Amino acid sequence: MAPPLRGTQSLVGQMGWVFSRPSLTALEVGWRWLFGVLFLLVCWVQAQHILAAIPLESAGLTGLDAMNPWVAAVQLANAWALYQPHVEAVLRWFAPMAALAWVVISALGRGLVLQRLEPRLRFRPVSMMVLQAAWLVLLGLTLWGWFGSMQAVAAAHIAPGGEPDLVGYSMWAIFLSLGFFTLWALINWAVSLAPLLVLLEGRSALSALGESLKLGRAFTSKLMEINLVMGIVKLALIVLAMVLSAAPLPFSDQLGDALHAVWAAATVFYMVASDYFQVVRLKSFVEFWKMFRSAQSASY
Repeated sequence: MAPPLRGTQSLVGQMGWVFSRPSLTALEVGWRWLFGVLFLLVCWVQAQHILAAIPLESAGLTGLDAMNPWVAAVQLANAWALYQPHVEAVLRWFAPMAALAWVVISALGRGLVLQRLEPRLRFRPVSMMVLQAAWLVLLGLTLWGWFGSMQAVAAAHIAPGGEPDLVGYSMWAIFLSLGFFTLWALINWAVSLAPLLVLLEGRSALSALGESLKLGRAFTSKLMEINLVMGIVKLALIVLAMVLSAAPLPFSDQLGDALHAVWAAATVFYMVASDYFQVVRLKSFVEFWKMFRSAQSASY
């Protein structure tokens, strides 16, 4: 018998397959950037309205002490106290609209990508929207847990009346950030696979979500392995983008405004590479579905 195939053993082959079909990555980039451009445009317009009501000078942000982080932190806290009511007023209507836009655009975009991966699939937009909403809720819960943990660490290590423990706070901040990032990589495979089960097996959204949690140890281990590796790849891309951004700093006097172009190029590189690996992950999920479940599905 052949030795069992590990989840990452076929990853290089899937990367080459996706790389040879740039239209898949272009579709992924297209729908993500469509949402991103609209989101940032609304943020920019609302920010301009808030800054017109409370200019940076009035909030004290033009005199920010960049050389003293503790003084800067107090200045930022005072400025946030002024801006917070305005930001909260915008978020009351903007957050639900942004979530709805993400659910609709991501469902349609992800459906198009999956149809290009497997042309025989029948698109089911309503079920896809329900599952993308479930993904967004899970992401929100993960971020809420991270933020609550960070608040508890800050309260324990940065007391108003005592000497702040900056080293202890930084250690916990790094540990919690990496921990929740890893947790997200380990748990989101279920809501990421459910849209595939909707299209590949003809299930309803709730049925696909429930079935994704009982796929069996062999299949589940492959999905978790792929998802964890993709999380590590994303961290590596972040580090690489930071290195590319920092490399020209010694030549900042000679580069001038060109330095901003380097930073923009590094940001675009990270975004496109991240979207490419998202398609690779989808392709890996489809291939492992074929390996473990295609024989069980009569609707495919």
